[in-house]
Amino acid sequence: METPPRLFKDFLEESLVVFDGGLGTELYGRGVFINKSFDELNLVNPQLVTEVHRSYVEAGADVIETNTFAANRVKLRQHGLVEQVEAINEQGARLARAAAGASAYVAGAIGPLGIRIEPWGPTSLEEAREAFVEQARALAAGGVDLFVLETFSDLPEIRCAIEAVRSVSALPIVAQMTLEEDGSSLEGVAPEDFAAKLEAYGADVIGVNCSVGPHAMLDAVEKMATATARKLSAQPNAGTPRNIDGRNIYLCSPEYMATYARRFIQAGARVVGGCCGTTPEHIAAIRRAVKSVAAAERPRVRRAKVVDKPVDVTPVPTAEKSTFARKVTDGRFAVLVEVLPPRGCDPSKVVESVRYLHEKGIDAVNIPDGPRASARMTPQALAHILQTGVGIETIIHYTCRDRNLLGMQSDLLGAYAIGIRNLIIITGDPPKMGDYPDATAVFDVDAVGLTNMVSRLNRGLDMGGNAIGPPTGFFIGVGVNPGATDLEREIRRFEWKIEAGAEYAVTQPVFDIDVLDRFLDRVAGHRIPIIAGIWPLASYRNAEFMNNEVPGVVVPQPILERMKKADTKPAARAEGIAIAREMLEGVKARVGGAQISAPFGRYETAIEVIEGIVDQASGGKLKLA
Repeated sequence: METPPRLFKDFLEESLVVFDGGLGTELYGRGVFINKSFDELNLVNPQLVTEVHRSYVEAGADVIETNTFAANRVKLRQHGLVEQVEAINEQGARLARAAAGASAYVAGAIGPLGIRIEPWGPTSLEEAREAFVEQARALAAGGVDLFVLETFSDLPEIRCAIEAVRSVSALPIVAQMTLEEDGSSLEGVAPEDFAAKLEAYGADVIGVNCSVGPHAMLDAVEKMATATARKLSAQPNAGTPRNIDGRNIYLCSPEYMATYARRFIQAGARVVGGCCGTTPEHIAAIRRAVKSVAAAERPRVRRAKVVDKPVDVTPVPTAEKSTFARKVTDGRFAVLVEVLPPRGCDPSKVVESVRYLHEKGIDAVNIPDGPRASARMTPQALAHILQTGVGIETIIHYTCRDRNLLGMQSDLLGAYAIGIRNLIIITGDPPKMGDYPDATAVFDVDAVGLTNMVSRLNRGLDMGGNAIGPPTGFFIGVGVNPGATDLEREIRRFEWKIEAGAEYAVTQPVFDIDVLDRFLDRVAGHRIPIIAGIWPLASYRNAEFMNNEVPGVVVPQPILERMKKADTKPAARAEGIAIAREMLEGVKARVGGAQISAPFGRYETAIEVIEGIVDQASGGKLKLA
């Protein structure tokens, strides 16, 4: 196959470079459904892929990207194509190489894995690196001239990708982050900051692509130019897409894109092109614009200091985070009661119930976040009402289901500002389990990733590594299930949560003391205070529901039989309380506290569970013997 007469790194030193446009949107425009694997087309419809490549070469692109943006094992697994990673990438490179000939260079396109990696998700950095190595090796075998890592939002992930490519090839690397409309990365990192970091990671060309149109991208290029001496690239979308008759249409004209290509160059970019919605017509216009403009004199680089943590920030000591935190860390037994938020906007009944619990000496109330995927008042709002109106300490659940990373960070900063100090971080029930099965779930991260984020806030850092000023002082709790079917996985995740910053854990309801004991023995070397969940069963039906429909809860057969024999409501209630007392008596010597649930909002039931085993000489305040 023909190849360009010069190496790409030499061409880059001497020339302004025009990349191609939106390969994926061009394929979509030619009838490929979005639920298909576009990367598989390299094997099943190579002619179509080649036609698109050639259209960009004919339009004047100096570089065309391989049709491999999502050709990593994680994304291909979703289409049952994980065994085809090598074949799809190598063939993608060969198709582009044939279409480019001696007229253009071929960039091996690598995109994000599509999952969260540590510290935001359970996939380790090494696992991510291995996936990128696999893809890069196949692209190199197919004959690419350079690599382009594009549309990344997470700095640890793109660092993994750069290291992976560098481990298999010395070819130039173009590393591009994607932006929000405010000009920062999706995780809130400013362009001048991520540019400095990408340079430190070893990228040869540093840039931005996708997500936004050219107007928002220009400001980012100007900021990047002051922070790095590396060559810069800019590949915007052809504007923000609009949905017209069910199709996403990009409305920026070729002339408009060409105008901004000149502005990118004048701001210091050496590489220009387009992303989603950028057609061969757009690239032809950009090509003409590039011919009419010379490379700009770069502004003087302000060497940005690459830091991952702020200086002079002292984290809040654990015992000083809250009264609850001090009690638990001092080794005193804490008693919590779970309080459901109201379904409407009137909290008065909940307030009266919590006032009763407070008078009985409960240490704190624990407020779930949309339990069972139902729509209720936010825990933050109810916690604020209870803390200010009743004076009781609160613990809020915070789930990963309903908000993206930025939204969660904003929520938590606001929660801390209004006095909330105690959290229980959980992944959350999927919407299909609740009242709104058609609602969408976000799950940007799971409980491990969110624990990492809160731990960063406690160190004065936002998720992008930027200083936030004084740190938060959240007491970080997590959920744990001693009776998990896959106990090995549960223990691994528990250890990951501790590594991420968890300071205490609350179990699923305990109905088998031996199960809890075995779990505690297994995690003895990774101990944080454990709060045991205690659920007073209300009836045999309630026991069946807990056993069959609540994820992670197992009610042993002897408990089911006891509840079945209690054939009246008073008898069932009394038996449920007796079982709960037995569980509490059995675990209290080995755990740091108990969370008592109140089925159907009957808070007197929770108090009866505890009063059965308290020191009655405590002046009316609850105090476990």
